[in-house]
This record gives sequence, structure tokens and C-alpha cells, in this order.
Amino acid sequence: MRSLAVASPLPPAAAVRRRPRASASGREVISQCWKCEINQDQPLGNSLRIGHSQGSLQRHGSRNLLAAAAAISIEQAEVSTYLPKGDMWSVHKFGGTCMGTPQRIQNVADIVLGDSSERKLIIVSAMSKVTDMMFNLVHKAQSRDNSYVTALDEVFNKHMAAAKELLDGEDLARFLAQLHSDISNLRAMLRAIFIAGHATESFSDFVVGHGELWSAQMLSYAIKKSGVPCSWMDTREVLVVKPSGSNQVDPDYLESEKRLQKWFSRQPAEIIIATGFIASTAENIPTTLKRDGSDFSASIIGSLVRACQVTIWTDVDGVFSADPRKVSEAVILSTLSYQEAWEMSYFGANVLHPRTIIPVMKDNIPIVIRNMFNLSAPGTTICKQPANENADLDACVKSFATIDKLALVNVEGTGMAGVPGTASAIFSAAKDVGANVIMISQASSEHSVCFAVPEKEVAAVSTALHVRFREALAAGRLSKVEVIRGCSILAAVGLRMASTPGVSAILFDALAKANINVRAIAQGCSEYNITVVLKQEDCVRALRAVHSRFFLSKTTLAVGIIGPGLIGGTLLDQLKDQAAVLKENMNIDLRVIGISGSRTMHLSDIGVDLNQWKELLRKEAEPADLDSFVRHLSENHVFPNKVLVDCTADTYVACHYYDWLKKGIHVITPNKKANSGPLDRYLKLRTLQRASYTHYFYEATVGAGLPIISTLRGLLETGDKILRIEGIFSGTLSYIFNNFEGTRTFSNVVAEAKEAGYTEPDPRDDLSGTDVARKVIILARESGLRLELSDIPVKSLVPEALRSCSSADEFMQKLPSFDQDWDRQRDEAEAAGEVLRYVGVVDVANRKGRVELQRYKRDHPFAQLSGSDNIIAFTTSRYKEQPLIVRGPGAGAEVTAGGVFCDILRLASYLGAPS
Repeated sequence: MRSLAVASPLPPAAAVRRRPRASASGREVISQCWKCEINQDQPLGNSLRIGHSQGSLQRHGSRNLLAAAAAISIEQAEVSTYLPKGDMWSVHKFGGTCMGTPQRIQNVADIVLGDSSERKLIIVSAMSKVTDMMFNLVHKAQSRDNSYVTALDEVFNKHMAAAKELLDGEDLARFLAQLHSDISNLRAMLRAIFIAGHATESFSDFVVGHGELWSAQMLSYAIKKSGVPCSWMDTREVLVVKPSGSNQVDPDYLESEKRLQKWFSRQPAEIIIATGFIASTAENIPTTLKRDGSDFSASIIGSLVRACQVTIWTDVDGVFSADPRKVSEAVILSTLSYQEAWEMSYFGANVLHPRTIIPVMKDNIPIVIRNMFNLSAPGTTICKQPANENADLDACVKSFATIDKLALVNVEGTGMAGVPGTASAIFSAAKDVGANVIMISQASSEHSVCFAVPEKEVAAVSTALHVRFREALAAGRLSKVEVIRGCSILAAVGLRMASTPGVSAILFDALAKANINVRAIAQGCSEYNITVVLKQEDCVRALRAVHSRFFLSKTTLAVGIIGPGLIGGTLLDQLKDQAAVLKENMNIDLRVIGISGSRTMHLSDIGVDLNQWKELLRKEAEPADLDSFVRHLSENHVFPNKVLVDCTADTYVACHYYDWLKKGIHVITPNKKANSGPLDRYLKLRTLQRASYTHYFYEATVGAGLPIISTLRGLLETGDKILRIEGIFSGTLSYIFNNFEGTRTFSNVVAEAKEAGYTEPDPRDDLSGTDVARKVIILARESGLRLELSDIPVKSLVPEALRSCSSADEFMQKLPSFDQDWDRQRDEAEAAGEVLRYVGVVDVANRKGRVELQRYKRDHPFAQLSGSDNIIAFTTSRYKEQPLIVRGPGAGAEVTAGGVFCDILRLASYLGAPS
């Protein structure tokens, strides 16, 4: 006979003999019904061991008194069995997912049997979804919803089916008998709750805790089936807790240890299967460790037996560096300190029950998070701070966590400074309305205090603060109580942040470069975490930006390419060839997530396979839509940094740069239309670029792959004064005039250039000089001149009579009729020892520009070009006597794409990649 372990949380036993009165209160009805329905002579098994009342003892006479006395004497004799403690014990906890099906329960049994530890204590949760089903039973019953009866049958059928698949013979019969008994008792209790329309917390806890009781029994029978002795423990007989407010409980370690010793004296075993989640109060009233409390149960019991290790079995490979649902590149952490795990739990990371760390930390018992479905994964060990970890900047931040749906409350006023008790009054008001203050930040001037609370609680907080500070607001001592909704918290967690300079700098630099605005900041002196408040809409992007900076490559860029033609296609091939090298050597991760032509586009969330981009664009494309393409890039939360590369010569595309930059998307282009278009649009674009952390690079607009723009900027930024820029800016026209010599005709050289691919399909586009004029206006504007394209006089090389030709073919057929005039100009130049060159000039001193055909002496640098080379001469205050010259190939898909590629790498450098 076993001891009377848990007393009834009910009214005096005299209620047993009374039938419920119609006028009884809800709580009284429940008490009476429960007392009437439970058979007090049966072994109570899963139900509470309700003590024999005076009434029942009178009814059953002296026979029961003798039985009770015998139980006491046996109990006293059993206490002599000693409970061993120490490293011989290993504690395992299996959650609801691990216990979700009969096969999984059998897998759990196999894991337990495979543990070579001398003694094992196994904590189990209810089967998957059962706890929710049990809460739903209580909710339906107290809502007087008759469907609780059907819902209870579903609970019964679920466990009966599981038991029949898992067990057989006598074990199955015993379990089903107990299950029937429990369901009968629950039906009676739920009926009482239904009549009363009310359930006390202890009654609700009693109902809900049955899921753990059933799963523990099934696992114990499954282990016994293998021929290994095993006992199961109802932890309500052992774990004693006391309420600590805010829907939490604190373990009573001293009393729990006594009760565990007492339990073990009666049932000494090397394998014990214990229920998670449930416990009792000091008065033996059933209670729980609240939601997700099974982890807490495991660490409490691990502490009580001084176990060598507590293993939490779940369905993930360990603790991630960030929520893998938000950051697909999140990595498994091999180790965490107790403090780091604690911080992560507080900030909502799905690691452990927030209080799980406390019991094991005092005894330095490690917790290991393992994946039951991937036994090869080593998991994450949570222990005392490891001594052998790197202390570099990247290693000191262990993880990132976020909390959404918050509001920021800002209390501000000059009357707060130096006034004792203001902060106390603020947080007392929040406490009075039951608000959970998650983060606090206060300026050292004491001019303002801001704090974050759940958004659903902010209205009550705001009202309470306005009432509390009504007089101060009216008198002007407080200027405002402001509520900012739609906020999230992002927390960086790491124990080594306290001793590593530069962590905050890297964190905020990553946020700034991802164009994230921070609303508030908090960091304790322990420096275990740095917390920032930001817009909820920016939260995922911010999380990915900081995670990418600390855990992945220094720079991860999502690239969208518009115009996969000659230049764009060449760029894609260059990216394909170089991507792996950049990631390996420079820690730059470039992902092309979209390619758009004029008719079709191909989109990817994580990156296009560049080995087959042409085939994908042909076979798996969708109709091209610029807005959809940009939206795909901007709304991609996998990568924090995004860049659009415009490889077209399209004015319509260029008109969108301003909007893209405003969305936080970087822009890189060889397209000259934006910078040579209307002056007001250009100035607006450059103003936005300078005012933000969004970058706009266009090196290839002037000299293809030559560093023309960057050289000019370098001169200006170092204080040099630009006097004149003169150059051969067109690779096409450079090729034509470099080869227009001797007896060759002009039309023949133009035809040759067209055949070699140096000209546009219609050579008039090159010969008109408009392209050179655009480059001149770009350099003029970079030099500070506010000129329109129409302000640049251009000497067109297209004869007046041929400008109206209907096609390029017609133009080429008629061009030879003008060779005689070209021969004359060339002969005159050669006679003077000169050559013809088509040049653009930016006369900064006189604030004007021009495009013209000029003659230069043969010893002049412009006369010494070959092929399609460009040459640009900068005459400045520093380079007045001998101009600074930049020379090299100025045309061709390879060099132009290379110039765009250089801009992409320059962007990566700006975003944090090593230079």
C-alpha cells in the first residue's frame, strides 16, 4: 500500500455525501461533483491521491483505519533506501514532437536504452498537440460548450490508438485500464466545470497535466518491453513549487529533494520516466510549471540528483545563431554560456524555457540540445563559459534574437531632470496596469525615459501615464507622453562582448549600411547584450544585415541585373567565373537573384544558377515587368544589401534610379542617361545619394573600364582645382581616326569598325557625337558645372544630307560620296604634321564644354593612340604643366562589364568587405 501523496484541493469531505444543490456556487458545484464521482477505494493511479475524509472513514469503518496505519509503517520502513546523487545520473528530456507518435515513442525508448550511463532520469512531455487539446477541453467546458465531450473522446482515441500500436499483452491491458479510469474522472470533472461555467487554476492544471502522465506510462512500458526494469514517476509527488507572481512558479528545492528521496525509497530504479510540466504546491494542490515547462522540469530534477548532464531532445540540430525561419543562413552554435542562453531565451529565441538555465547553473551541470531526428548532429552545449574560444570580433557575438509587435513609450520633459522618483512613478504606472516592460533606455541628461512594451498593452500604459502625470503635463514640467507603435527589438547576445572593443561599432555600421534607422538603444554594464529598437517592417532586414556581418561573409549582396545583352551578359559570365574566388578570398558573397530583359525576366529568392542563366531566362522566365522585378529585390529578406545593375541604355529605366535609392537599393550602371539627362533630375539624384547610406556608382558611363570618374573625384576630394578636362571619349571614334590614315577612305574605315562591332548598329549614333557629349556633360557636372546637355555644342560627323536616311544600310551606301571631303581634311592635317582626333572638352575655368574635331601634333599624347583606346587629360592646379593622363581601352563588352564589376566590388568594400 502506498502513502497518501497529494491531498485534495477541495472543500471538507462532508461534501461527499451531499448532492449538488441548484443554488450552489460554481466552485461548490465542481467540488461536490468531483467528490461524488471519484471512487475513493480504488488505487488512484494517474488521478490525485485524495486522502480519506472523515465521512469515508466512518463509512468503511475500522478496516480502513488499520489499512492506513499499515501504510504509515511501510512508508517509514521504505525511507531507509538512499537516493544516490552525482555523475552516475544522466537526465534526458523529450518534448511533444519527440513523443508525437508510437514510432517516435519507441525511438525515444531506443535512445534511452542506448545511453550507457549508470542511472537515467527521463522527463517527457505530452504527445504532440495533446496539451493544447487538454487546454481546449477546459475552455470548452467552462464556456458551456457541449463539444467538450467529443473533444475528450478524441483525446482518449488518440492515446488508445498509440498504446495499441506500441504495446501488447498485460502492459497494454494495464495502460488501457488506467486510461479508461482517467478519462472517466476527467469526464466527471469537466461536467462539473460545464455546470459551474468556471474552472479554478488548480482544476485546470489537474486536467491539463494528464497528457504527461499518459506519455510517461507509455514510454515506461515500451522500455520494460525490452526486458529492462523501469519505473515511472508522477512528478506531482516530488516537485514542489510556490507561486512567484506574473504566472510563474519557483521550485522549493529543499522540500522537492525530501520528496524525491521518499519516492526513490519506495521505487528504487536505474531508469525512471518522469512527467514534465506538472508539479504540486506545498499544500499538495496540482499545478504546472506553466507553458513549455518540461525543460524547466528536466533542469530542476537534474539539479536535485546532481546529474552529469541534462540533454534536451528536440527536432532541431541545436541552437541557431538566429531564427532560421528569418535567416536561412543561420548556423548551429557548438557552445553557449549559461548567460548567453539566458539572454537568448529572454529575447524570444526558441532555445529553452527562459528559467531552465537557473537550476543547473548553480551546479555547473551542462545542458545539451540534441536533435532526436538527426542523431549524427552533435548539438549545442550550454555550460560555463568555455575558456578556449577565439576572442575576435566575429566570435564574441553568439546570436541574434528579435521580439516583434512592440510599442515604444517616450516620456519627455525638462522637469524630469534631477527630480527623484520620476522613473519610479513611470514604471509604477506601467506595473499597475500589468504591462511587461521589455527594455528601458534613458539619456544621461534625464530629459527623457523611453521603454518598450507589447503593443497590445501600450494603450493602457499611455492612459495610466497621462493620469499619473496630469498635473506635470499641464504645468509643462513634462512635455509629452509619446507612443510609437509598430516597433521590434533586435538583440545581439554574447558574453565576450564585454571585453572586446568594436562590437557596437560593427553592429551599428551593419545597420546603417542596410539603411536601417535605430529608434532606441540599451546596453547593460554586463554587456551580455546590445538591444536596439527599430521599425517592425525593418526587423527582418536588420536581423539579416547584422547576422550576415558577424556570421557569413563580411558582405552579402543581392544583385538584380537589368539588360542581359552584350554588356549585361558579359557581366553575368564574369560574376559566374569569379563568385567562388570572391567568397573564398575576400569574404564577398554575390547572389544574382533576378535577371530582366526587355521581354522576359527570371527571379530567384536565393540566387540564380549562373551556369545556366541563359537557359533559365529562356525556359523558366515570366513576362518582364520592371515594378515586379524591383519589388522582388526590395522585398527579399534573405539578403540585407541589394543592388540593381542597369546595363541598358534606356531612359525609362534610368528615370527610376531615384525611387530605387529611396527604397534603400544601391544602383550601379554604365547607362549615361541619368547623369546626362535633365539637370534638376540629376541634382535630385545626387542629393539623395549624398544624404543616405545608399550608393550610386557609374564609373563605366564615361571610360568603360577606365578609372575616369574615380580619378576626378579623387582630385576634387583632395582639394585640387580642375581647370580643364580634354579627351578622346569614344572608343568607336578613336578606332576610326586611328585607322583613317594613308590612302584609306573614311567610309571604308567606318564599315570596318561596324563589321568589328565597334559601332552601334546604326553608326550615326556614334558619328553624331551625342554619346561623347553625354560623357562631357557627366564630367562637367562632376566638376561642379551646372550645365544641360543642350549647352554643349557638338560637331556632328554625320553629313547634313545623310541625317535623314531611313536606315543604317542606306546611310552606309551613301557615305562614300563624302570621302573626298574627309580626304581633304586628313591631307591638310598630315601636311602640317598633325592628325585628326574627335575630342570632348570640359573648360571648367570658363564654365563650358564642347565636342569637336581637333588637329594635334604627332608627338601629342592624343596622336599616339592605337585601336579603340580612350585617353583623358586632366589639367588641374597640381597638374598644370603636365596634365594627368588616363589611357586605355574605352570600348568593348569585356572592359565595360569589367568596369561595372569594379563598381560592384567598390560597393562591397563600402559595405564592409576587406579592401
